[in-house]
Amino acid sequence: MLTEILEKVSKDNGLIMAFAVVGIITLLSGFISRKLTLGRIQGSAIAILIGLGLAYVGGKMTGGSKGLADVTYFGGLALMGGNMLRDFAIVATAFEVHPEEAKKAGWIGAVALLLGTVVPFIVGVLIAYAFGYRDAVSMTTIGAGAITYIVGPVTGAAIGASSDVMALSIATGVIKAIIVMVTTPMLAGFLRLKTPRSAMVFGGLAGTVSGVSAGLAATDRKLVPYGALVATFHTGIGCLLGPSVLFLAVKALV
Repeated sequence: MLTEILEKVSKDNGLIMAFAVVGIITLLSGFISRKLTLGRIQGSAIAILIGLGLAYVGGKMTGGSKGLADVTYFGGLALMGGNMLRDFAIVATAFEVHPEEAKKAGWIGAVALLLGTVVPFIVGVLIAYAFGYRDAVSMTTIGAGAITYIVGPVTGAAIGASSDVMALSIATGVIKAIIVMVTTPMLAGFLRLKTPRSAMVFGGLAGTVSGVSAGLAATDRKLVPYGALVATFHTGIGCLLGPSVLFLAVKALV
């Protein structure tokens, strides 16, 4: 009986169920952060790792491609974690930015944005080469994925990469985002992430909106809009440079 009630509620109110699940995970993560790590690892980073673990379990249980969202009770997670709400959340952060503070980034922010686009691409290309990829299309696609997990498949589709390579580019970008999410709170003191300007430079260098937003949220929530503001440009710049300048550069070399 209880199972039937839960199934009906999850089907009719999937998004509400998704928020409830995320809320429970957030509470649990906060408890683990305070009691087991003494605050050294932020709750948001722990929540991300729990979410990834549950997604893996859901995929194994159902054989689907949407992780925990493929389980009947948690179908609303597909909507909550979809492109619409994700993009809405990213755009919403911009409304908290003070223009006076944003102007302080100046040319340093622009240089950080350029470095944050080119350097990850080079690293991604070298990783692709190390794993045996020698053609310019595959190397460029995986390198573009190291910029962000959106730039990878966009670039791959434009230059004719295979679906397998595009999947690898997405995986590369996701791994990068996770690393930024988890390590940002740990390195915040070393990186001196205390001001809007430092957050914008960090966002330019890190380049992943999801990683920067989650990492800064665990460090200082007031810095999130500034880091996300600059990091958001990476997707646009990467999608422009990936299939054109960066692809031609790799093609000329290999």
